[in-house]
Amino acid sequence: MHKITLLPGDGIGPDITAATKKILAATGVAIEWEEHLAGESAIPEFGTPLPETVLESIRRNKIALKGPLTTPVGSGFRSINVALRKELDLFANLRPARTYPGIRSRYEDIDLVVVRENTEDLYAGVEHMVGEDAAESIKIITRKGCERICHFAFEYAQKNNRRKVTAVHKANIMKCTDGLFLSVFNEVAKDYPDIEPEDRIVDNMCMQLVQKPELYDVMVMPNLYGDIVSDLCAGLVGGLGLAPGANIGKDYALFEPVHGSAPKYAGQDKVNPTALILSAVLMLRYINEEEAADRVEKALAAVIKEGKTVTYDLGGSAKGMEMAEAVVAKMG
Repeated sequence: MHKITLLPGDGIGPDITAATKKILAATGVAIEWEEHLAGESAIPEFGTPLPETVLESIRRNKIALKGPLTTPVGSGFRSINVALRKELDLFANLRPARTYPGIRSRYEDIDLVVVRENTEDLYAGVEHMVGEDAAESIKIITRKGCERICHFAFEYAQKNNRRKVTAVHKANIMKCTDGLFLSVFNEVAKDYPDIEPEDRIVDNMCMQLVQKPELYDVMVMPNLYGDIVSDLCAGLVGGLGLAPGANIGKDYALFEPVHGSAPKYAGQDKVNPTALILSAVLMLRYINEEEAADRVEKALAAVIKEGKTVTYDLGGSAKGMEMAEAVVAKMG
């Protein structure tokens, strides 16, 4: 029995969570869910978007599956996603991007993995106003943070039979911070002689991914670049509705879709649940339920390729739960 914390999230979160739970139940994997509110939906009851009970639950269960949470732009509370990563020291953000037949895209056979450092860089949130007319944000990069994210990337590559790890940086301009990241990457690479290391400057990396993505495999980078490049990779394969994510630390792991909460579609069950389903696949692999993970991913791919029972963004008219039921049917 796997006891897992479940955070349905805001907006469309409860809809896509229900669809994903249905599929996970059909795998036969024994899961006991411990459900909690977080985000905007938690504020009326708890007075905070991140109740302490949420953190206690994840620390107790070690694993969480989370729907999207709303983050106000420019004001209001800081990102709960960032707060969870910081509180639980979920230093590695894993964002795979794969093409699935049946999805409209300019590219074929994309199979990329972004490994994003999750706790440092400008996202550490060390910023302040300087008088009334200027603001300052401090970029923090530590040797420890660089070492552990680079080791994570190379170990992921080894475990998953990947051929290459590319460090993405701006060390030509930010010689201290990104210079440290690149230096540590080169040191860590020596521990993995079977994996090819290389590096790319971040702006050139974005151009390369658009022009010739087939040249790349696993990419590791500081926090801000990872946020941007992972969305670019999602665009290569059809959009954020297909982009899963995993946040992994030494003791805890949290799995979530990359997309937002789309509040205007809340309660309508019309949004594509694929990103959360694929996040659940990552979770199944993390808890060593490989056979179940393979069954879900193959069934989902078959439904998408068939194109009959898919949501509006994939060219169909099915509800999210109807799509989930089609996946269950393909699982046999």
